[in-house]
Amino acid sequence: MTEKEKMLGGKLYDTSDKELRKISLNAHTLCTKYNRTPSVKDRKRAAILDKLFPDKKKNCYLEGPIYIDYGVNTHIGENFYANFNFTVLDSAEIKIGDNVMMGPNCTLVAPVHPFLPSERNVRFKEDGSSYNLEFSKPIEIGDDCWLASNVTVIGGVKIGKGCVIGAGSVVTKDIPDYSLAVGKPCKVLRKITDADKMM
Repeated sequence: MTEKEKMLGGKLYDTSDKELRKISLNAHTLCTKYNRTPSVKDRKRAAILDKLFPDKKKNCYLEGPIYIDYGVNTHIGENFYANFNFTVLDSAEIKIGDNVMMGPNCTLVAPVHPFLPSERNVRFKEDGSSYNLEFSKPIEIGDDCWLASNVTVIGGVKIGKGCVIGAGSVVTKDIPDYSLAVGKPCKVLRKITDADKMM
């Protein structure tokens, strides 16, 4: 089993693996290009996003700067918008539905480090190079969700469709469809219903 297969399979994997480093370096290079490209050059930015997220759907717009770990493990639906400082650590699959909006400083974090220091601490190979072990859990965000500013979503979480996640929340558990949820840790306040219509 390759380190990439271990990573995507939720097993402990070596973060220094050459194949993973190559994919990550490519994503980091594309992010740097995107971040240096003015937003008035939308076509150039769109071309960069096509390489960073190969299977994204149409109408994806990220304000920038963006920080993406692999890119190829993130699957973005139609009409996606993320404000400034969108950060994705996609060492597991991250699925974002259609019509999802994210405020500034939203972070999706799939990697998890072991609790025990003996498993978490830096290790050294025979050649003296360092590495560590981590594992990852997938994230899923349903259609029609809005994550307000400074929301962090932790690996292993599924946010149902039609949800609103309040500013500053840390989502550590699944959120059911059409929920208004806030807090650290994020908790459901109530259902979103037709009573919330504004027009």
